[in-house]
Amino acid sequence: MKNIVTLLAFASLGSAAFAQGDCASALPINLGLTVVPVINGMPPIPTCVGNPASNGLWYRYTATEDQALQISTSLPVNVGLDTRFHVYSGSCAALSCIGGDDDSGSGYLSIATVSLTAGNSYYIAFDNFWSSTGFTVELSLGTPPPPPPDNYPTFTSQTLTSGSVWAIVDMNGDHRDDAVRVSASSVFIHEQQANGTFSVVTVPTPPALHQPSWSLAAGDIDGNGWNDLMYGGGQGVSFMLRSNDGNSFTHIPFTQYIFSQRTNMVDINNDGLLDAFVCHDVDANVHFLNMGNGQLQFIQGGLGETCGNYGSLWTDVNNDGLVDLFVAKCGCDPVDIMMENHGYQNFISTAVANQMADSHQSWSAAWGDFDNDGDMDVLIGSSSSSYHKLMRNDGNGNFTNVTAGSGFEGFNGTSIEWTTHDFDNDGNLDIMGGGRIMMGYGDMTFGARPGSVSNGPVGDLNNDGFLDYMNSGTAYMNNGNDNHWVKVHTVGTISNTNGIGARVVVTTASGTRIREVRSGDGFRFMSSLTTHFGLGQDTQIEEITVYWPSGIVQTISNPAIDQTLVVVESTSTSIAETVNVDALTIHPNPVRDQLNLTATQDITGAPFRVIDAAGKLVLGGRIAGNTIDVSMLQAGAYTIQVLDQQEPMLQRFVKQ
Repeated sequence: MKNIVTLLAFASLGSAAFAQGDCASALPINLGLTVVPVINGMPPIPTCVGNPASNGLWYRYTATEDQALQISTSLPVNVGLDTRFHVYSGSCAALSCIGGDDDSGSGYLSIATVSLTAGNSYYIAFDNFWSSTGFTVELSLGTPPPPPPDNYPTFTSQTLTSGSVWAIVDMNGDHRDDAVRVSASSVFIHEQQANGTFSVVTVPTPPALHQPSWSLAAGDIDGNGWNDLMYGGGQGVSFMLRSNDGNSFTHIPFTQYIFSQRTNMVDINNDGLLDAFVCHDVDANVHFLNMGNGQLQFIQGGLGETCGNYGSLWTDVNNDGLVDLFVAKCGCDPVDIMMENHGYQNFISTAVANQMADSHQSWSAAWGDFDNDGDMDVLIGSSSSSYHKLMRNDGNGNFTNVTAGSGFEGFNGTSIEWTTHDFDNDGNLDIMGGGRIMMGYGDMTFGARPGSVSNGPVGDLNNDGFLDYMNSGTAYMNNGNDNHWVKVHTVGTISNTNGIGARVVVTTASGTRIREVRSGDGFRFMSSLTTHFGLGQDTQIEEITVYWPSGIVQTISNPAIDQTLVVVESTSTSIAETVNVDALTIHPNPVRDQLNLTATQDITGAPFRVIDAAGKLVLGGRIAGNTIDVSMLQAGAYTIQVLDQQEPMLQRFVKQ
């Protein structure tokens, strides 16, 4: 059937030009449809997407005006085929990638848009990485992303130290971000003062068995109110726990061999105690469960079994209240990991279903709500080619590749660090990576801010509500604009002390924006634990809601703008006071195994949470068939909350 489809394409386009076998003999190609014959020429080198192929065919396109050119094999005539292409500027002797694509079209077909300059010639090379079968391609004029706004963020550099700062995080509990660098026997904290200066505090540590040569994470592991540090090195992991008086650190080394890459602190089993995770470059990933008695339990496996693990990030991808795991992979097994958390340390892989399990080489990914629709999208940034994957979330953890037309197709900057923050306070998340800041427009499109940047930790180093960043010992202070802002600093009581894993939602007249409290994003650095929201020109906040890992929900009505709001987790504003108890009925109650739910509206696929008597989230997921398996719960009293789109529904039950 594939051969018949191809023959039909040839018959309908008999006058189409055929490409030649190498760059020097590439045939001209024009707008419209062209048939690409069997691919048997020289392979594209360098590749712009993925690993090299064995053969290729080459075309040349000359731009008659400044334009955006869309190249697409995502056509009905090509259904069932698998294509890949690369786009270059320059000469055949010095080709430079400006775009390319593998699977952004329907099925396994390809589509990308590249920006061209009038009078220049560009080369389009198709390869046989997946198949040598011929196909049809269409060239058309695309829509370029809009230019960056006039008030794009500018920065003033300020030398802070001669050493390298690896973290921007509050280290003394005053809710102002500090700059942190470490040595083998000390932690140097550049504490931010109220007057905008810094006071350096040197806290001695025992000699570290492993130093953070690859990454650093921060959070309050032992719950004493001081942030601790996790060092990830080439041989293993060390924890530095800060003493109750803040004047020293206790060293907890692990002797097991771990070629550490990204490290995170996160409450993996949601017991209110902060655990830790580390990517292992050459073996299965490792996590450390907090036993609550000053002991961390070493566990290897279960969260990625093969090598090539580089950039991990914990985020709630399907809006069920449980943090899920994404790992950007590279090298020996470059198949990204996406593990949905189904509670009780039960993680299910969804990478294949979401087009994430491919050979795309990346060291990190930026996760954020790029279209402000209430769920986490992702830009999986490339570390070795100009192919970057922008994926839109449908709210249920199902992703669609929307790279084409986003501003990232053909973006030729590469780096190991990709993070997302709102640098201009317009309410839309921007993406830092590849030597640039890509300004977000709130609709899954981006435009490059003029000027280059070098990634580093991000936070507010002068407490003015605009995000700064560091690279090595230099601080890049954001010069700001007239947009408004709010910052939310979470303090957990039932949840972990930092509230890591909490989702914060800010609602204003212009819409709703979400952020999460995370320890460790990008690849190497540790950015602020204080969530930051740009508000644009909005002058009033309707409400701020914090969804704690425990399941407790707190709402603050009409808080002031342009301030740092400290929210302490409180059982007095728990879910019991904010839900609809009449819209949901359950049976049997008491229950042994299966809890049946009946609601006044369809709740199939709706997220749910089960909270125990202590206020801990013990089970979560999505409802299938109006039945929930509660057989694994211990005997006792529980509350179930169904997260309907209008308002949550709640009932209490007893597990026998």
